[in-house]
Amino acid sequence: MQTFWSKMKLIWTDISLRKKVLFVLGTLIVFRLLSAIPIPGIDSVALDRFLSNNQFFGILNIFSGGGLSNLSIIMLGVGPYITSSIIMQLLTIMVPALKKIYQEEGEAGRKRFSQYSRLLTVPLAAIQGFSLLAILETQGILVDLTAFDRITNLIIVIAGAILLMWIGELVSEFGIGNGVSLIIFAGIVSALPSKISQLIFAFDPSQIPTLVVFAVVSVLIVAGVVVVSEAERPIPVTYAKQVRGMKTYGGGSTYLPLRVNQAGVIPIIFALSILLFPNIIGNFLARFSNEIVVSISEALVSFSQTSTLYAVLYFFFVFIFTYFYTAVTFDPEALATNLQKNGAFIPGVRPGPSTSEYISKVLTRITFLGATFLGFIAVLPIIMQRVTDSTTLALGGTTVLIVVSVVLDLIKKIDAQVSMREY
Repeated sequence: MQTFWSKMKLIWTDISLRKKVLFVLGTLIVFRLLSAIPIPGIDSVALDRFLSNNQFFGILNIFSGGGLSNLSIIMLGVGPYITSSIIMQLLTIMVPALKKIYQEEGEAGRKRFSQYSRLLTVPLAAIQGFSLLAILETQGILVDLTAFDRITNLIIVIAGAILLMWIGELVSEFGIGNGVSLIIFAGIVSALPSKISQLIFAFDPSQIPTLVVFAVVSVLIVAGVVVVSEAERPIPVTYAKQVRGMKTYGGGSTYLPLRVNQAGVIPIIFALSILLFPNIIGNFLARFSNEIVVSISEALVSFSQTSTLYAVLYFFFVFIFTYFYTAVTFDPEALATNLQKNGAFIPGVRPGPSTSEYISKVLTRITFLGATFLGFIAVLPIIMQRVTDSTTLALGGTTVLIVVSVVLDLIKKIDAQVSMREY
């Protein structure tokens, strides 16, 4: 505890660190204020009734940072930006030119790649905003709207999504931590007081076994996420000695720390954003009267968190995205090349392509463990919901997973800032 308080004191006394922390807090306050500004034409009673009976929109509310619960101007949240990032990273595998921009052109290439993601966010926000507003209007939540009102609302929610994307990038650039993850984190945490108060007022002694199970599962999820996030597979590295004149340089041994879960919480966010689409499309098609369209709509809407197919696809997407994100962000060939240029080698492995193959093999094996674990704890709340018949567990498991991962990432980046300041 003494180390923790000393770090807190250091953050507050260091001007640069204090500015970054205060900047993050300030932007999150602005974000919460924006989430309290509703769009015009809302029937609040119908909205409360609709959200209380719709588990899908409860998950969608996570990505909006709580903005969907009162149909605020940022009701789309960071969903469109996350979707555009997914699409762009998928394109890096299929389009060699994009892969070259992302991996070979350095900081300038990454800036171009980010700019493409921002541009793609606009049409995605328009599509998601139009679909969501149409669903809400068919449910009687948006009433007495003219064509001008509909266009105005669509422009407002698109602008809100772009504004939130900008705020997230400002946090990443001038603050500490990942801005998009912190926005989702703030939306989850802001809902905790109301959830706790509802649980207290609606307390029933018969729910005690369910609450105990939920508490135990939450503790296990938190412990599991912490262990897997901190787990590393060290690969020994030896530096060759170099003789220059009468002196010897270099030598010594170190290790490469390969994390079991290189992707962090990103696969969960990616998987959820993909699985939101069927329900959005199904609710949108529900407004049509054609029998074939209605049957398609019912099939898509039934694809919810309670279905077995949802759980299977959720595990699959988390597993695949863990491998995918690791492959995009970690390049064994570049690492092997850097080791060779610096006169370093892995004992028992030839420098160059053999080193790259060895690192790839180790990374594939440990990522399998990380991906399996992430997929399991992602679907574990769904399994527990089947056992306990409680929807609270389905939402709670996902939110706990995101919160713990974001907090761990934030702590590491704060430690890095403190270490840089000490050097």
